Amino acid sequence: MMRAEELRAMLAKARRYLKSAETLRQQHDYDSAISRLYYAMFYAAEALLFSVGLTFSSHRGVISAFAQQFVKTKKLPPETHQWLREGFDKRQVSDYEFLSIATDAQVIDLQSKAERFLQYVEEMLRQSGYVDGGSTTTQSE
Repeated sequence: MMRAEELRAMLAKARRYLKSAETLRQQHDYDSAISRLYYAMFYAAEALLFSVGLTFSSHRGVISAFAQQFVKTKKLPPETHQWLREGFDKRQVSDYEFLSIATDAQVIDLQSKAERFLQYVEEMLRQSGYVDGGSTTTQSE
């Protein structure tokens, strides 16, 4: 698969997970919604790292490299890294704890952050020439 196709697939999956999270929220499955929101940000972060030739085998590796490559270099605002870390932390609890503590308000808050996260990533990929005017369409190599 060519780089453009992989980027397109990563961003499409991130967008699908955003939509899935809303469906899960409406069904009051807050733990699953939080998990999908984190993964939406995670796949977008992976796409951005992939666009500069970087891949990682762990979530922590992706999160750390995202901060190093895009936040510390001031290409993206620091809150994007905070949102990704927050999503990771909340996903850990939602996926691995048996007693649900997630609330609708928490999901709505994380959903807003995930949507903005994807917007930042897509804009950066647009500026780099990987994404055209449509949010998940990429130019061929």
